[in-house]
Amino acid sequence: MIEGVWLPIITPFLNDHVDFPALKKMVEHYIDKGIYGFMPLATTGEIPTIDELEYEEIIAKIVEYVNGRVPIFVGWGGNDTRRLVKQLKIVEKYKVNGILSVCPFYNRPSQEGIYEHFRKISEATDLDIVLYNIPYRTGINMENETIYRLAKLKNIIGLKDSCGDTKQSMQLLLNKPENFSILTGEDCFFYNSLALGGDGGIMASAHIETEKFIALYAAMKNNDHHAALKKWHDVVDLISLLFTESNPMPIKYVLYREGLIHSDEARLPLVPISAQLKKKLDQVFG
Repeated sequence: MIEGVWLPIITPFLNDHVDFPALKKMVEHYIDKGIYGFMPLATTGEIPTIDELEYEEIIAKIVEYVNGRVPIFVGWGGNDTRRLVKQLKIVEKYKVNGILSVCPFYNRPSQEGIYEHFRKISEATDLDIVLYNIPYRTGINMENETIYRLAKLKNIIGLKDSCGDTKQSMQLLLNKPENFSILTGEDCFFYNSLALGGDGGIMASAHIETEKFIALYAAMKNNDHHAALKKWHDVVDLISLLFTESNPMPIKYVLYREGLIHSDEARLPLVPISAQLKKKLDQVFG
């Protein structure tokens, strides 16, 4: 099982190339802050615009920079099951702990199709697998009954839950599969998820004010709900602000103005944030 505050780390760019010095600086920064693990090359890492050579180089570099200090789960998903299975060897070449695998997108499979997709991936690798349910991006929801079936497979160990349905999330948390981690991917649901027995969060907003998210998690683990609620008030407005425009662009702007990365650059179709949002973020961060 996995738990705690995990970072779906951004991919920094400079002049349309991956900025590896900035990536190394971020890894050191977040390990120092106490992050529980990294999940590179996911949605926040702008995976749709990363080419195959960059993908593998990013894995190699982040494994080198982390050097075994915290676990790494690499984003590895798509809607062609056969291709994903064949190309798992790319990830398996490196000393990573597992993969974060999103529901098949665009072709909108049935629940049985979702189950078979992940079953094939599970059978093809010894890596641990965290499922990722985010229907407002993929076009299909992975229902709880499908999650229960998948949780029985040998190396499917958890779920990043971004289903967007509070009722579904609550029912899953209140009826958790045994030895199966549920981490919220809905940053604004972090406190509620922990209160209902969730195991943590995989949250883009944890790039900013990282210590506060980690302290909130620690307070909940210690059953100090009053302290946790107080800490939640410190970050909840920040979360809303960071998702005002397309993720991860507001986060990249804050990291750039703080000097952690060299540019707030992205690749199209993402573009820098508006002047209005920059002004709001400047006011918040002085």
